Amino acid sequence: MKFGLEFLPSIPTSDTIALSKYADELGYDVIWVTDHYNNRNVYVTLTAIALNTKRVALGPSVTNPYVVNPIWTASAIASVDEVSNGRAILGIGAGDKATLEKMNIEWKSPLKAVRESVEVIRRLLKGEVVQFDGEIIKSRGAALSYKPPHEIPIYIGAQGPKMLALASTIGDGILINASNPKDYDYAMNIIRKAAGDRVGKIDVVACTSFSIDRDINVAQKNVRIVVAFIVAGASEEVLKSHNIDLEKAKIIGDYISKGRFKDASAAVTNEMIDEFSITGTPEKCVEKISELLKRGVTQIVFGSPIGKDKKAALEMIASEVIPHFKQVK
Repeated sequence: MKFGLEFLPSIPTSDTIALSKYADELGYDVIWVTDHYNNRNVYVTLTAIALNTKRVALGPSVTNPYVVNPIWTASAIASVDEVSNGRAILGIGAGDKATLEKMNIEWKSPLKAVRESVEVIRRLLKGEVVQFDGEIIKSRGAALSYKPPHEIPIYIGAQGPKMLALASTIGDGILINASNPKDYDYAMNIIRKAAGDRVGKIDVVACTSFSIDRDINVAQKNVRIVVAFIVAGASEEVLKSHNIDLEKAKIIGDYISKGRFKDASAAVTNEMIDEFSITGTPEKCVEKISELLKRGVTQIVFGSPIGKDKKAALEMIASEVIPHFKQVK
């Protein structure tokens, strides 16, 4: 069982380094850094973290093959592996259609794009000269001038059934953005069928929206804006599966689109928080995490907002949550 953190590099890099260094000292297993053009660059951030930590694994969660060519990604993650002394991991997915549209990039054949990218990246990291004529990815003899001393695990971000099935067949791990047990009942059914005999070798990662505090009201207040964005971006099918009132969800979405974030937060109900996050006291968080582990999750990632004071929240999780599941190193 592993426990990780996901940091959004929207804050100064020095602050992310400080939090990462503290997390490393506390014994967290993994640090994931989100990859989005409007934040600090993911590989600059990962390099800074690598140079200031000793044991934690680290990687992007997730990059995509549309904004950055996977040949370049292979070089970037191999470089992070070198500066971290072999601690790099790679998270890759199909990207966000809405974000790609803002960059005037076509979101084309996501399943093929991910499948082809993983193959090309793996071959490059093995030291091959890669000739590849895919539908989305092409290589005319690209190669790296250096080779990582060990295999870098590749995790695939997946939500829908087809991507979950693909990730189960080619991924070392699967990154699932969900906090509710019912989402993992659904996902694990697909994963077990697609993975077959290799199911026990796949790291199933729950990338949760997480908010911890001894005061449940404070924890809920901190997570409301995060849940507002989740609700606003969820499909009607997902909202229905979580018994979310569609009209209330539409109101939140309208607030978000108009930049009225305070109104969006205020419109989030406690039921929405329960459905789309792990929020509450340490005892409540332990209870919710236990339900995910029963479903087959093998890594819990504590994602935004984590807590009102992130450093205090990291210590609380490390001392009062993680020990219920393993001995912290």
